[in-house]
Amino acid sequence: MSKNNTLFAVALITSLFFIWGFALNLNPILIPHLKKACQLNDLQSSLIDSASYIAYFILPIPAAQFMKKYGYKGGIILGLILFAIGAFLFFPAAAVRNYAFFLTALFIVFSGAAFLETAANPYITVLGDPAGAERRINFSQSFNGLAATLAPLIGGNYILSGKVLTDAESSKMSPEQLNEYLNHEASSVQIPFLVIGAVVLVVAFLIYRTHFPPIVEETSEDAMNDHRPLGTRIAELLTIKSLRAGIFAEFLYVGAQAGVSSFFIRYSEKVAGFAEKPASYYLTIASAGFMAGRFIGTLLMRYFNPVKLLITYAVINIFLIALAVTLHGEIAVYALMCTWFFMSIMFPTIFSLSIRGLGAKTKLGSSLVIMGIVGGAIFPVIMGRVSDATHSIQWAYVVPGFCFFGILLFAINNYKVKKLAISGSH
Repeated sequence: MSKNNTLFAVALITSLFFIWGFALNLNPILIPHLKKACQLNDLQSSLIDSASYIAYFILPIPAAQFMKKYGYKGGIILGLILFAIGAFLFFPAAAVRNYAFFLTALFIVFSGAAFLETAANPYITVLGDPAGAERRINFSQSFNGLAATLAPLIGGNYILSGKVLTDAESSKMSPEQLNEYLNHEASSVQIPFLVIGAVVLVVAFLIYRTHFPPIVEETSEDAMNDHRPLGTRIAELLTIKSLRAGIFAEFLYVGAQAGVSSFFIRYSEKVAGFAEKPASYYLTIASAGFMAGRFIGTLLMRYFNPVKLLITYAVINIFLIALAVTLHGEIAVYALMCTWFFMSIMFPTIFSLSIRGLGAKTKLGSSLVIMGIVGGAIFPVIMGRVSDATHSIQWAYVVPGFCFFGILLFAINNYKVKKLAISGSH
């Protein structure tokens, strides 16, 4: 490929990091929005995260099998088409105001995103000079962080209306007036998701028309000669204690990250009295802190043991969650916002610790660790249940506190590790 064509190909694949990051970070906007539009309780609204993260749990292995037959480019195009279909389905889902329809659309969106994540990381490393592979993938992942910052800002402006009815206000409305209000709220997702779907289809068309070099994967002789069933190889890997611990730690981390962000707007409303639009701006600031934390954390790891940083960050987040649960007013919201910064290094650090020493089994082991992100489907539901049972979204934040405690134990058990190669996009 010529240099210009290579740069264009890198730009297209980099756009995928932004696309799935943007979709995932719209969930904290969709949760309070659909809670209002579909008249849900906290437990029901948490299923938005479940629909998203379950797709990530189910699809990576089928995606890998598809790409083994049709190539990474074919997998990327299929992923983008699925993503666009799910985005377009938001229009009829809003028209009928059916929550199950919304969840189905989200599952399809993130089924496509699972294909994109499975393909984009290895693809970006082979586009161009091999010596620049690490630089390219870190550059691309920075757009995932950019998406995390922009999604709540854009979603807060174009999806959230800023109008939340109290029970007293709802009771004073006639059924027709209430229905008109709810339909208007639901319809606000239609145009944004039509735009998202259209942009994704344009990217799919550009990728279809662009020539990409084939990926030649390095495969060890042991891996090539291992013809045992997939289930047997997975069972053997799961006998490795460090891998099992890493999968569970990643399960806890993604559950904590999803839970902290998913109920942030509702938490800000209840604990500090913020309206939903101002709360979405605070969410944007917190997300920017996550992006800054990723860069600062990577820099700090040049001078400090990464596991010591993980221990320190976990302790700080346990303390911040304790403040968020016990304090009231703006200071409690600020404490919760700070957790984003200290979550920033957790996913990649845990990931690197988990696959350390796997050798020829690294690829399959990595897939199992990635599947640990199903925690994002579980812990927000637990938080929703706690909130409904206690009538306090604040007490629900005890759940991510326990998750951070589990991560602390994982880090302490890995204390002797001196250096890690940090990568990852969550």
